[in-house]
Amino acid sequence: MDVERPWLAHYPQDVPPTVGPIPDGNAYEMLRASAERFPDRPAIAWYGRHLSYRQLEHECGRFAAVLQHLGVGAGDRVGLILPNCPQYVIAYYATLRLGAIVVGNNPLYTERELVHQLTDADVSIAIVLDSLYRSSAGAIVQANVANVIVTSVTDYMSFPKRQLAPFKLRREARRADKPWPYVPSGADVVWWRDVLRRAGGAPPVATVQADVDPAGLIYTGGTTGLSKGAILTHRNIVANAMQSDAWFIGTQDGRESIMCVLPFFHCYGMTVGMNLGILKAAKLVLVPRFEVEHVMHEIHHERPSLFPGVPKIYGLIADAAVDGRHDLSSIQTCLSGAGALPSAIAERFEALTGGKLAEGYGLTEASPVIAGNPLDGTARPGTIGVPLPDTDAKVVDLLDPSRTLGPGEEGELWVRGPQVMQGYWHRPEETASVLEGEWLRTGDVVVMDTDGFFRVVDRLKDMVKISGYNVFPTEIEDVIYRHPKVQKVCVVGVPDEHGDTMLKAFVVLRPGVSATADELRAWCKDPKTGLAAFRVPKSFEFRDSLPETLIGKVLRRKLIEEEQRAAVSAAAV
Repeated sequence: MDVERPWLAHYPQDVPPTVGPIPDGNAYEMLRASAERFPDRPAIAWYGRHLSYRQLEHECGRFAAVLQHLGVGAGDRVGLILPNCPQYVIAYYATLRLGAIVVGNNPLYTERELVHQLTDADVSIAIVLDSLYRSSAGAIVQANVANVIVTSVTDYMSFPKRQLAPFKLRREARRADKPWPYVPSGADVVWWRDVLRRAGGAPPVATVQADVDPAGLIYTGGTTGLSKGAILTHRNIVANAMQSDAWFIGTQDGRESIMCVLPFFHCYGMTVGMNLGILKAAKLVLVPRFEVEHVMHEIHHERPSLFPGVPKIYGLIADAAVDGRHDLSSIQTCLSGAGALPSAIAERFEALTGGKLAEGYGLTEASPVIAGNPLDGTARPGTIGVPLPDTDAKVVDLLDPSRTLGPGEEGELWVRGPQVMQGYWHRPEETASVLEGEWLRTGDVVVMDTDGFFRVVDRLKDMVKISGYNVFPTEIEDVIYRHPKVQKVCVVGVPDEHGDTMLKAFVVLRPGVSATADELRAWCKDPKTGLAAFRVPKSFEFRDSLPETLIGKVLRRKLIEEEQRAAVSAAAV
């Protein structure tokens, strides 16, 4: 079915409607092409040390030889249990070079979650950071991972940091009452630096069928249950990097630097941080974990021009940078994802940096970027922008999916494009539930305006039935979030004493203030907010923090599970 594309009329002048033919080859070619064009350009910045594109490709070739020696070949799964570090980039592209499949893993997963992911993907070899070894070793054993390569943050540090860092790491481990050394003597592992020292010649780049052969299994965040592996092909990965490149207007190959705060195991960080950077021969400024002072230090010294992130990160930097100790003026363009971008945060961040910050939208199942606000100053706050080049979108009736809705009508967002996944790994039924031919059913309820800008109303899975009405928590959260004392909020549907469903709001207040449930309830009932009585939460619970993913998305599921357990316990008394 063809769709109208009113958004094309609102593209920035330099953004094309299509990115042209997508190369039909191994995604590794993005790195090789950049190394050929810009061999001496810094590819990675890591605690003051720079690796050039020539050096990076050389390391990838050496590590590909290591993997091949250990039996890794086309189609095998290689697990990465690493933060953002040079080894992640090297292992990622070395795996692609062999035609094998990258499986990124969240280092903060529980053992249960990690066992599920490693087992589900049937990972044959894992690359693990030494400080993460003890927390992941049990899962690795349970998942029957055959080979484990351990690496350290010091492996690519420059002198003298490489010599001094172990003393600091040991002190930190002892202060945190963690075992030292990180990896116990006699552990059945091999060390990165040792296997690289013995590496043979680089194997040839594997020939792949780009639109069929998987390049990565990128696991969904698991916010609604056990995570599923989205199968992203080589074509998916290259296409979305090219689409993102087209959207970042005014940038030049071989001239940019990207602030890589978002974790690479997350699809957004993988594409708009690592892969976009490699495609553009940009310098990747790697940050292993978000610490606001360290991030601002790296911005000050490494001068990144692009900074993909999430609202929480931009807000924390805006709060911390008011003292003016760090120069953030190198930042030119930022695309925010993983949640609605409050206009107050965007305005404060833009005032501090002088750059443009706009909201975008994506799903793991779409590699992930689907839409974005224009980065030429014409962004429309409160929307996710418009579909990227080569991306179609339509709003479908919630009750009759055969009916496409017009502007102003609420329905489910369906999208299609070269970035849409092949399906879920070993889950044909769940694949069939989200893929309708070429179309991906996003599960998000949206409204499109007459210009083709989309606004997300909420997730279908988060919808709550109250008094027979469909209620979307995000709309209520948006109202509560505007209260000047509220820092974070999450609204869920929970059982009341009569067995019906009621709304409960979990609230984190700003530091140094206090508020009551009656105060917030009155705010919600104020006629200016527009909340009907049945949409006002019956219960408010104040907390110091909310459960979140590593990129700051609130885990609504965990709050619901807590309420369900509490209800069972109360019933048993």
